[in-house]
Amino acid sequence: MRGLIFGMLSLFSFTFNAQTIKGKTTTDGDALAYVNIYLKGTQKGAVSGDNGSFSINNISPGKYTVIASFTGYQTQRKSITVSTEDITINFDLPESEILSEVVVTGTLKAVSRLESPVPVEVYSSTFLKKNPTPNIFEALQNVNGVRPQINCNVCNTGDIHINGLEGPYTLILIDGMPIVSGLSTVYGLSGIPNSLIEQIEIVKGPASSLYGSEAVGGLINIITKLPENAPRFFADSYATGWGELNLDLGFNTKVGEKANLLFGVNYFNYNNPIDNNGDNFTDLTLQNRISVFQKWNFKRKENRVLSLVGRVFYEDRWGGEMQWDSSFRGGNEIYGESIYTKRGEFIGKYQLPIKEKVMFQFSYTDHDQNSVYGDVKYLAQQKIGFGQFTWDKSLKNHDLLFGAAARYNYYNDNTPATAAADEVVIPSLFVQDEIRLSEKQTVLLGARYDYDERHGNIFTPRIAYKFKPTADDIFRVNAGTGFRVVNIFTEEHAALTGARDVIIAEELKPERSFNINVNYLKKMYTKSGMIIGLDASAWYTHFSNLITPDYDTNSTQIIYDNLDGKAITKGMSLNLDATVASGIKLLVGGTVQDVTQTENGIKSRQILTERFTGTWAASYKNYKYNVTVDYTGNIYGPMRLPLLSDLDPRSEYSPTWSIQNIQFTYDGIDNLEIYGGVKNLLNWTPNKGNPFIIARANDPFDKDVTFDNEGTPQVSPDNPYALTFDPSYVYAPNQGIRAFLGLRYSFK
Repeated sequence: MRGLIFGMLSLFSFTFNAQTIKGKTTTDGDALAYVNIYLKGTQKGAVSGDNGSFSINNISPGKYTVIASFTGYQTQRKSITVSTEDITINFDLPESEILSEVVVTGTLKAVSRLESPVPVEVYSSTFLKKNPTPNIFEALQNVNGVRPQINCNVCNTGDIHINGLEGPYTLILIDGMPIVSGLSTVYGLSGIPNSLIEQIEIVKGPASSLYGSEAVGGLINIITKLPENAPRFFADSYATGWGELNLDLGFNTKVGEKANLLFGVNYFNYNNPIDNNGDNFTDLTLQNRISVFQKWNFKRKENRVLSLVGRVFYEDRWGGEMQWDSSFRGGNEIYGESIYTKRGEFIGKYQLPIKEKVMFQFSYTDHDQNSVYGDVKYLAQQKIGFGQFTWDKSLKNHDLLFGAAARYNYYNDNTPATAAADEVVIPSLFVQDEIRLSEKQTVLLGARYDYDERHGNIFTPRIAYKFKPTADDIFRVNAGTGFRVVNIFTEEHAALTGARDVIIAEELKPERSFNINVNYLKKMYTKSGMIIGLDASAWYTHFSNLITPDYDTNSTQIIYDNLDGKAITKGMSLNLDATVASGIKLLVGGTVQDVTQTENGIKSRQILTERFTGTWAASYKNYKYNVTVDYTGNIYGPMRLPLLSDLDPRSEYSPTWSIQNIQFTYDGIDNLEIYGGVKNLLNWTPNKGNPFIIARANDPFDKDVTFDNEGTPQVSPDNPYALTFDPSYVYAPNQGIRAFLGLRYSFK
């Protein structure tokens, strides 16, 4: 009885002393419903009603931090002290920057995404965390219209396709500098710590008038964090059920009175050979990689810019028969593809100490590759130097940009294609004028001149028009030309792997393209607090002198030639970015496209190009329990695959396939996040429905293949389909379902 009385007195005392926190949530003075309001470090919270009002009851006296959070709006925090009276506290939440991010890639100037005359898609570091990956290459798998394409079943190198165009048509920039190019295209997206990335900007369509060769199909600009905006210390590490380990470490510090340093290290290791499809070849390439990154920002008078970035990178990767080890490297007993890569990068940006806004940007990369593909050695070195002056000048309604650039390229390898090292300097001039016709209309005119001693004078103009009828609607039309000079051996990995010989039919001419792109961007708001961003595009690109690999004419060769005809890519895409309800956010995209080549009157689909794609990222945050759920995925339509001959029993077209992932993140501990989930939930791998993926995996050196006098493989009891060893039949990762678990620590 005494215990019951004591309990009732305690409960009465608690109720008597407990108070209520009440208030209202608004945005620009209007009521904002479904906002999460909670006390940091407790499980006390509430959701605002239709009129924005909320109340949190039974709060004991003490000091608290009250947090108001609603996806699509900026989170607010307020400190309070609860004593013996109820407390009233109101929150007015400004919109977050949905569709309003600052971008630089489209025009080489920092402008709001809504004000840029060139459509630019932006993906933040938050997007990268929804499906953690060890490199940028894999992170892009959930970007609409962008597909990481694995080009080899053995060494798993690949490139990035934009709107159906192959990797060599995509220019990769890091902080605006073209340092991922040529030989580094298949490796340069590895080793950049994802934790150091501020955002990724993507332009779809030719951008050669500003960026020169390679920006034919589009470009991807990876922008790293400013040192002063990065955490003081961060660590992010996760492991998967396959034995993969990824670690990002870094810190931000002041050096003296005028310098800030951002330092980061990425380490990735996978050393667990797995052969789930039973072909005696590794399903996933084994890798050991380390990358060290640093970025310096210096304070100067009048806030002039001076920044320096450096990165060193080393990777040892191999794939092949399960019994392979380094003692078989370069031999013809056990097949393996082994690649040692050493790479250094240096980037700088310096604003001249003059009245006019003149910027000098420069970069230098040194790439060394020591590789063997079975018993074929490929030893290559590439050095790229780049320097560029830009003058940013505004005159009344004209926003002008003048530029002069020079690119130095040194390339040498041990193949017959380079009996002597290839050295070339390409000088360039470009000009751009963004003309404000009225408050709602802008037109951009641009042109670039390049001189390449191998191809002569190259001129690439472009025009862009933007119409903004309301603050939430933008209509844009872009048209321009692009060009690309080619190095087969550095850009087409199929030229190195497998048993096919590479044939260059003639002296290759530079490719040229013409593109037109129509884009519509809209923001919408609903009375229930939903924010919807809509981004729709349609495009048409015509290519001449297209350089194509011919897999079909001869099963033992890859023949490169300028297309005697035309190639066309056209399509439409739609992105939907929506805040549906409190804590729920959706990003959904879809693309339909038609990529064809016409030669001698015969029209055919391009190999390894899908007709439709879809991507999604759905997130839900439970604020009370500090748990976020991310469900991400993609779906790809059928694509034509490279068969060796009419007898090849493998499917001519891939099926519709999908990779889906789920992740749970707990952030209820200060500065710490614990995350885990499952990748490839459907356990999809490309061997399903196929008799095999790698042709002649049992005879990778073709020792038991019979050839006729013209080098064509013949049918035999041991080779009923007349095939040779070929690992280039690949369209999706061989890696199946796996769990992952990670920790992320950030101290600001």
